[in-house]
Amino acid sequence: MAGVSTKEIKNRIRSMESTRQITKAMEMVAASKMRKAQDRMLAARPYGERIRNIVARLASASTSFEHPYLRSVGNDAAKIGLIMVTTDKGLAGPLNTNIQRAVWNKIKDWKANGAEVTATAIGNKGLGFLQRSGVEVLSQVIQLGDRPNMERLIGAIDAQLELYAQGKLDKVYLAYSRFLNAMKQEPVVEQLLPLSADRLEEIGEGSREHSWDYLYEPDDATVLGVLLKRYVEALIYQAVAENMASEQSARMVAMKAASDNAHKLIGDLQLVYNKTRQAAITTEITEIVGGAAAVS
Repeated sequence: MAGVSTKEIKNRIRSMESTRQITKAMEMVAASKMRKAQDRMLAARPYGERIRNIVARLASASTSFEHPYLRSVGNDAAKIGLIMVTTDKGLAGPLNTNIQRAVWNKIKDWKANGAEVTATAIGNKGLGFLQRSGVEVLSQVIQLGDRPNMERLIGAIDAQLELYAQGKLDKVYLAYSRFLNAMKQEPVVEQLLPLSADRLEEIGEGSREHSWDYLYEPDDATVLGVLLKRYVEALIYQAVAENMASEQSARMVAMKAASDNAHKLIGDLQLVYNKTRQAAITTEITEIVGGAAAVS
């Protein structure tokens, strides 16, 4: 940093100290929100697991009614629905970039096979990404805050579910960031509809030699219709809760890294400041000694 005065270096040090105070505060806020988001995510899991087991049992039971969510579709789907869950705010490290990259790879594969993609955006970052990618955005919901709200999600989700029930979509996929731990979040793009046999077997109690025979009241169509819709909504709610926990974790880690980098940069600037100040003092002493020698 040759040619920089000690005053300029001091100003840079003050600026970095202010930045470090901000990132440290954001780290602490994200840590607090992460614990609350993680508690909400864990609290929603028992309900999700219970309704998944119920759906798995009823789906494997003998019934004359075939629900649209359970219909079989081949690999060559012409119309794809996508529900993409991202954050509303930035400063979350590579969280949004990772899920966007995974979704973009999927979109390229779908378009290469001649499929049309219709998307629902949950989160401002995902909405901007889908618009830039030229994907048709059917519905959107942004500014969800720090906790998932099913009442706000239901409208955007129903737009996709209705198209699928009407046969205007062949498959619906769900993309979100799965919370593994505070240091790791995994981008996930999984098939939401139709509910595959592998998916139901995975979430159920395993294969059986026989299936249960149920008596439905009022009828099998009504019961399966309500339960399967609740099941899909539970999956999406859980995905939003996982994504919010991932967001706060990623932000906490990113702000900690920023605080550590600011601390290191302050140390480097302080060293440069000391060297520059020492050089200036040495120059002044040399000038005084030289002037005294000239006078004598």
